[in-house]
Amino acid sequence: MQTILVTGGAGFIGSHTCVELLENGFSIVVMDNFANSSMDAVKAISTITGKQFPFYQCDMLDKDAFEKVFTENKIDAVIHFAALKAVGESVQKPLEYYTNNLTGTLNLLQLMHKYSVKKLVFSSSATVYGSKNTVPFKEDMPIGGTTNPYGTTKVMTEQILQDICVADKEMKVALLRYFNPIGAHPSGLIGENPNGIPNNLMPYIAQVAAGVLPCLSVYGDDYDTPDGTGVRDYIHVCDLARGHICALKKLDSVSGCEIYNLGTGHGSSVLEVVHAFERASGKKVNYQIAPRRAGDIATCYADASKAKRELDWEAKYTLDDMCRDSWNFIQHVKK
Repeated sequence: MQTILVTGGAGFIGSHTCVELLENGFSIVVMDNFANSSMDAVKAISTITGKQFPFYQCDMLDKDAFEKVFTENKIDAVIHFAALKAVGESVQKPLEYYTNNLTGTLNLLQLMHKYSVKKLVFSSSATVYGSKNTVPFKEDMPIGGTTNPYGTTKVMTEQILQDICVADKEMKVALLRYFNPIGAHPSGLIGENPNGIPNNLMPYIAQVAAGVLPCLSVYGDDYDTPDGTGVRDYIHVCDLARGHICALKKLDSVSGCEIYNLGTGHGSSVLEVVHAFERASGKKVNYQIAPRRAGDIATCYADASKAKRELDWEAKYTLDDMCRDSWNFIQHVKK
């Protein structure tokens, strides 16, 4: 049985992937610093799966604490989620983003090298495609020209990982470029529940529908899109989690670095998501149009055919499914 270290495993995508790993016969070791998560998610993973696992509350920048994870466990592979991830905030706090996302990853890679861990699945992002490529985004397109420091940290990390694979022929890496994960586990026990005011669209919509927040700001209604609001490729987090298992298994039969888009292959506008959520929840979602946000692009969606061809993976859930499960999670949080 392989043991997988999941960094940022209490986060939104990390927690769902932990469930998927345990349900597919892997052992896990989870670490998180709770910068944007909590112990509730760790407990919920055990509740959903009926399984226990080692958990470490530590920061990747604290290398001594981080090394304990490797000395106390035999790690076979790593799925690396831990990062600061808010696009808008990264424009305001670039130094914090570069320090956390790059230094933390370098610490991880040094420990993997020291303890001969040769398999890594990296949580990258569609933001690496920047603002110059045309949709749908394909894995062989040039990357860079990013519009925000968050995206730039992902571009830099991808380059670091590719360089390491050139130098170390035993290293196997899957770079997974996500689009926009939303939804929640059908149990309602884990979902996107950020600390403080949400940065992402779906938890904000959910909190407006639940009466926690008064109004959603829609950043820009003058983009070149069907209704003027930004279009994104929204993917159910459980589909995304399943993609990590497929990528992890694929590493057994590849060498070097492989890149996969994980998305649905089509986009939905902000207002389409708002209206889908109103259908799912039966609640009115108050919104107002606000100025465009720094670092945003008009349209972003995936060509996910490579993942279907090589990983035998494709997204199954619809936008209505995603909204239903998000609302179900919010109902559980309120109890």
